[in-house]
Amino acid sequence: MRPLEDVRIVSLEQYGAGPFGSLHLADLGAEIIKIEDPRTGGDVGRYVPPYADGEDSLFHEAFNRNKRSVSLDLSTEAGRTVFEELVRVSDAVYSNLRGDVPAKLRITYDDLKHLNPRIVCCSLTGFGMTGPRSKEPGYDYILQGLAGWMDLTGEPDGPPAKSGLSLVDYSGGYVAVLSLLAALHAARRDGAGMDCDVSLYDTAISMLTYPGVWHLNAGFVPSRTRHSAHPSLVPFQNFRAKDGWLVVGCAKEKFWRRLTTVLGRPDLAGDPRFATFADRQSNACDLLDLLEPLFLTRTVAEWLEPLYAASIPCGPVNDVAAALAEPHTAARGLVVETGHPRYGTVKNLASPVRAGDRPPAYRRAPQRGEDLAHVTAEVLGYTAERVAELAAAGAFGPVPA
Repeated sequence: MRPLEDVRIVSLEQYGAGPFGSLHLADLGAEIIKIEDPRTGGDVGRYVPPYADGEDSLFHEAFNRNKRSVSLDLSTEAGRTVFEELVRVSDAVYSNLRGDVPAKLRITYDDLKHLNPRIVCCSLTGFGMTGPRSKEPGYDYILQGLAGWMDLTGEPDGPPAKSGLSLVDYSGGYVAVLSLLAALHAARRDGAGMDCDVSLYDTAISMLTYPGVWHLNAGFVPSRTRHSAHPSLVPFQNFRAKDGWLVVGCAKEKFWRRLTTVLGRPDLAGDPRFATFADRQSNACDLLDLLEPLFLTRTVAEWLEPLYAASIPCGPVNDVAAALAEPHTAARGLVVETGHPRYGTVKNLASPVRAGDRPPAYRRAPQRGEDLAHVTAEVLGYTAERVAELAAAGAFGPVPA
């Protein structure tokens, strides 16, 4: 069995953060049953441009492989009945909604424990289910600004900038499934489930890490650094070469000494202005004025060869195409393929979560409502007559006139 093959999760997920988190559980073998609202066309991720056609999109494929989908209208009594019967035979209910919505939908532990005392109810929201912002919608872009990330990103003389990726969303997804798995472990051990109140805001604030701790304890005021330089380790930043950029990082004193040799300036290692971490930070402008012209004398490849040979932390600043074409990307099996009725073959990115040496099996993202027969017959044990009765009552969407 795959690590999570004995776990079933009912998921009211949408867009990026929630589906990103559960993707890793699905790849580990968990049965993720997406509940999609037929009144709104299901997960909004199905319609994200530019690569979208009908209810298929490559955005949706990126976050939803190995999952199942059921169209279920929770606003109807029949739809609620199906949902509650799923809760009885599942391990967790997972969602990413606005902070006040889980209570409105009655998907918290207090709402569901009478159906299944061991159910884990994990709610990933923008701001959490308590606090003055709990009713606000939370989006990655907004959170990067609110949590101070944008103020730290970009060149010193430029405007605040967001990360090129939705890192609050993706980190929030990881935090949510970590919380869910911890709660699931406790529920199986103790026989009682619980709520997991996880938020993008909490995630973003906690990821301020040492700059936040420095500020809280020493009044440190973070500032943007030129060429994405480390705030205290010098040199550790992007350097421009003849034909592009590379990153060089001297995180230990030995790397600095080796770098001076590679640069043809071993005298710098003995210069008292640059002798220690603290010295180099205090005299960073003087040091960088010496280093930057040196890096401009060779191409990226010409620098990387001696840097790698000296075991100095370094690497090229790749674009996305170059990153995906890296031999190490292929060696680690990070690009996977699934068949698709519209796209033919979809190339996707593997989960970095590894447990054991059995490779995951990959199945494309589900069409909306595609797994109704499996869920009703094999998970819930419904007869065809019972399914027809629930359909007539609007459980799976509007009843045709």
